[in-house]
Amino acid sequence: MEHIRLESQRQPVTMDTEEIVSSDQPRPKTHFSVHYGSISCNGPDGDTSSTQSTGISQRRSYIAVAVLCYINLLNYMDRYTIAGVLLSIQKYFDISDSTSGLLQTVFICSFMFLAPVFGYLGDRYDRKYIMIAGLIVWLVTTLGSSFAGREYFWVLVLTRALVGTGEASYSTIAPTIIGDLFNGTKRTLMISFFYIFIPVGSGLGYIMGAAIASATGDWRWALRVNPALGALGLLLLVFLIPNPPRGAVDGYTETTMENSSYIEDIKYLLKNRSFVWSSFGVTAMAFVTGALAFWTPTFLSRAQVAQGLREPCEVEPCDPSDSFIFGLITVVTGIVGVLLGSFISKMLRDRVSNADPLICAVGMLSSSPCFFIAVILASKSIPATYTFIALGETLLSLNWAILADILLYVVVPTRRATAEALQILICHLLGDAGSPYLIGLISDALHKYNPDSPSWEFRRLEYSVYICPFVGTLGGLFFLMTSLYIKEDRKAAEMLVAGRSTGQQTTSRVTAN
Repeated sequence: MEHIRLESQRQPVTMDTEEIVSSDQPRPKTHFSVHYGSISCNGPDGDTSSTQSTGISQRRSYIAVAVLCYINLLNYMDRYTIAGVLLSIQKYFDISDSTSGLLQTVFICSFMFLAPVFGYLGDRYDRKYIMIAGLIVWLVTTLGSSFAGREYFWVLVLTRALVGTGEASYSTIAPTIIGDLFNGTKRTLMISFFYIFIPVGSGLGYIMGAAIASATGDWRWALRVNPALGALGLLLLVFLIPNPPRGAVDGYTETTMENSSYIEDIKYLLKNRSFVWSSFGVTAMAFVTGALAFWTPTFLSRAQVAQGLREPCEVEPCDPSDSFIFGLITVVTGIVGVLLGSFISKMLRDRVSNADPLICAVGMLSSSPCFFIAVILASKSIPATYTFIALGETLLSLNWAILADILLYVVVPTRRATAEALQILICHLLGDAGSPYLIGLISDALHKYNPDSPSWEFRRLEYSVYICPFVGTLGGLFFLMTSLYIKEDRKAAEMLVAGRSTGQQTTSRVTAN
């Protein structure tokens, strides 16, 4: 059963009085021009007009993107605040490495298992209300997690799991709203702005978490700032975010859309080879970024203890300087990497049809040696380690905006939320849901060989982190596989949009007669 059906019966049409065109006026001929990244419905002069197709002004669309970027910033700040104060949390609750990794794992697990639910809802119901409900859950549970006492570590674990519930609604739906506000190169640009806040928010999470914990002497205050900032985001979401018609900017009209079953949506996506292979590539990327983001500040702190540059942390709050530095590096390299990746994609898209997955492959394959060298140098030179971490993060950040754009142009509009959700499920289930815990588990297993040595505290975590560069290399190979099918799958999606849109116009004219 096709997901988009053309209905033979007359459909009610509603439009603003300013948009009504007299039937006596000659109808402008509509052209469909193929853009790398989307298909746009153009007027006679070839100019894309998303305002005409969505009924939402460009000014309001830009404001909506700004609000979504702000909430995405808070989203990732909250996600990595825990990592920024991890040493203090370990001392406060007296927990091992594997138990510490569990904090990130339970968050990611709830996030990934609920993402398909919100993907299903996001393709069928009002996306704005779904995000509002999710953001409220996120704010309440994040604030609640800061009140867990020393004897109630399970409360912190439970609330972190519930935080994933709120974030699943937002991360699944927000990119699809941007995809329905813009098309062509504007969509690519707006998606780049949105995804640039993943590394920026992550870096600020380390910095703010460490700064607030250091200033107050209590790591729990670090978890209370994001809810305050999130309350502003909630108000902006309520009053400034529209719910654009699905696919209108690509030539669809929602009055001629009929939702298919969820099983049919999944079957469609699993037959899309570009979507499948790119999802595996994103999974490898999530494994690497999740593990390194959670453990790098702790790893570098232990490296300095092993070199005799710092005393071991005995009482919290522990020295947050590594979180500051790593957070700053993440912010800068994230901005540079995302902008550089978008620029390279824009330069190559008209000459190389499979440029996007190739850029992702190069980013993954070249970042892996950088991370491998960084781990090796940690026991010898901290500045050199930071240098190679910065290079690796820059190369890895080339992929953020490009990955989102790939999904948007190989999947038809009414299945994008489901595609986002399924990709989130796969990449977190096999990626960063388990990677922080797995590294902590390996580290704990090695602890028994020299339990009283500060040097071994560093070495056992070092040996555990070596798994990341190898998984990154595997991700690069997955993106190379994506490059083999991207041209065919993109063209199939574009032709479906153009074919259905043309068919809709014909149907409407026949019905009118």
